Amino acid sequence: MSVLWTSAELRAATGGTLASEVAVSGISIDTRTIQPGDLFVALRDQRDGHDFVADALARGAAAALVDRDPQGVGGAAPLLRVADSLTGLQALGTAARTRSHAHLVGVTGSVGKTTTKEMLRVALSALGTTHASVASYNNHWGVPVTLARMPRDAAFGVIEMGMNNRGEIAPLTRMARPHVGVITAIGTAHIGNLGSQEAIAEEKADILLGLQPKGTAVLPADSPFLPQLLKRAEDAGARILSFGESSRADIQLTDYIPGPDRGTARLLMDGLPLSVHLSAPGHHLAINACAVLGAVHALGLDVVAAAEALSAFDAGAGRGQRVTIALQAGAALLLDDSYNASAASIRAGLSVLAAQQASRRIVVLGDMLELGEGGPAMHEALAPDIAAVADLVYACGPLMRGLYEALPEARRGAHAADSAALAAVVAEAVRPGDAVLVKGSLGMRMARVVAALKALDVTGDAGKVVP
Repeated sequence: MSVLWTSAELRAATGGTLASEVAVSGISIDTRTIQPGDLFVALRDQRDGHDFVADALARGAAAALVDRDPQGVGGAAPLLRVADSLTGLQALGTAARTRSHAHLVGVTGSVGKTTTKEMLRVALSALGTTHASVASYNNHWGVPVTLARMPRDAAFGVIEMGMNNRGEIAPLTRMARPHVGVITAIGTAHIGNLGSQEAIAEEKADILLGLQPKGTAVLPADSPFLPQLLKRAEDAGARILSFGESSRADIQLTDYIPGPDRGTARLLMDGLPLSVHLSAPGHHLAINACAVLGAVHALGLDVVAAAEALSAFDAGAGRGQRVTIALQAGAALLLDDSYNASAASIRAGLSVLAAQQASRRIVVLGDMLELGEGGPAMHEALAPDIAAVADLVYACGPLMRGLYEALPEARRGAHAADSAALAAVVAEAVRPGDAVLVKGSLGMRMARVVAALKALDVTGDAGKVVP
């Protein structure tokens, strides 16, 4: 087991005190997934992590980072004591970045950032030891956790950066100091907090504030906000690469050949034709692949090898994962895109659903949150797109009621107050031959619907992921 942090390094990084001599091999903020040798960081979120320090140490944690005395812990316990546990974690992330020689790519955007991050993980892993954010660790504690976990020998790092409000990305990018900053898209997610897409573009462009000298901005060429992003990149002194379908794009998607379970993207980069074979369907993934190869190119790496490596990429749970549900008289297909939702990502999911060979195409939707006063209209505007693809629609939440009622009556399956009520209704309705897309904002907990559908599987393995 390699040593990630020594006691001396922990003290120096955080300015804290630690009486014990320990060897830390990982960083954890959750006792449910803690591993022996981890440093447990006692953060305050929905619950106070200090209440779990004793459990963490009992499970084999090498030490715990704390800012008060935790209960049930003896005086000889290996406690790294700091003034504030979150600030201590952030100091650890900053120190990890300072000591690392890895070339880092920062990723943000209104839609596609987690998928792009995962595609970068796959592409860069073919070229060297790569470290990347897990899940959506992209906020004020997720970014420092990711940095603090970075192995000493990492050649590349991929850091996802998200936001809910103005001013949140700047401190993250200044901590990560990426060599490349990727902005996937400017959409309407969190517009209720920021007020306009122009303000969202400004916040996303803040990723460029932390760029290394002579760093590169990888920007969406098809975005109406490209001029705004270009100005920010020029102000940051960044080299600029653009990606998309525009003929002006440096990494141009010239063609996408879709299939029900995969797709092929044809690209041009500096006049060089490239093909990317993806093991997951979706035009949006082809656009993401352009951004990924732009970042690889910006790092001066082998884009051909990276393109070949992307053939191993597949969508993860909650991100468009394809799962077969074995029923008594046949099988249904679940498209699990339940982790989050925006108007753009719902339309992307619909395009994947439309490509499926199915007796019925069913769409299950939860509210898109944080849209402000424009929320009802944004939901109802999706009705024509949904009616063009879906045979039946099931929805939950007050905002989705407006969309549901805007649909032709023949398309309406049912509406419920929340995902807990909707899950049983959808599970009862699904039949062999159906293809079911599940989508909604994280706060709507659409994973409940996914779990109810997987529970229908008669093989007992909760559904099989379709390769």
